[in-house]
Amino acid sequence: MARLNSDAQWIVLMGFMVSFALFFLAIVVNQSTVVGQTTAEAVLEFPKNDIVDMRSEVLSASALSTNNLTLVKNDISSLSLSRKNAIVSFRVSVAPPGSPYTKTIEIHYNNGVTAYNETTSH
Repeated sequence: MARLNSDAQWIVLMGFMVSFALFFLAIVVNQSTVVGQTTAEAVLEFPKNDIVDMRSEVLSASALSTNNLTLVKNDISSLSLSRKNAIVSFRVSVAPPGSPYTKTIEIHYNNGVTAYNETTSH
């Protein structure tokens, strides 16, 4: 730049500044689209139907005898882990004496993105 006059140096310097500003804005716009995309994907990944199906199966299995309930519990856990990559566990316990309910059911669902816990009494 030693051979350029002061006006030419100013023009070259402004060109560098504009190019860096455009580069910075391109990075910011690129990151904003990535954030919007991952947020939308997180909403789509909520396993509402999986939770509803699992909950209905657990509630219907809670009426079984203790031996059959253990088998169903193992089947539900292994099927959800192999097909949906989700950890599902539940526990059926007798309600305390004096309670208007006969049993309490605790359900846990976790697929790495969504965790769902429920305690219900019947």
